[in-house]
Amino acid sequence: MTQDRRSEERKNIELPVRWDGPTGTYEARLQDISLWGCFVNTSERVELKEILTVEIRLPTAKWLSLRGEVTSYKPGNGFGILFSFLTDEEEEALKDLLAS
Repeated sequence: MTQDRRSEERKNIELPVRWDGPTGTYEARLQDISLWGCFVNTSERVELKEILTVEIRLPTAKWLSLRGEVTSYKPGNGFGILFSFLTDEEEEALKDLLAS
């Protein structure tokens, strides 16, 4: 993936997400997603540049696990994550979600 990530369309979608942090497992809501990353609505704190595995519950009820780096954090609102470790299968699953 060598495109400018801002050229990818973001899809507004609300899906359940969960992730493990240093103090436990958290649940939240996905606000939007693109092939490059997503924004998670949560009041939980994360650290910039933290590497997280975010699990997204797809409309099919399956969970899609994606690893990435926290690139933005808005206290009380949520955080943005850049999917920096996508496999080919994960990229295909994201493309399917974006096309639905």
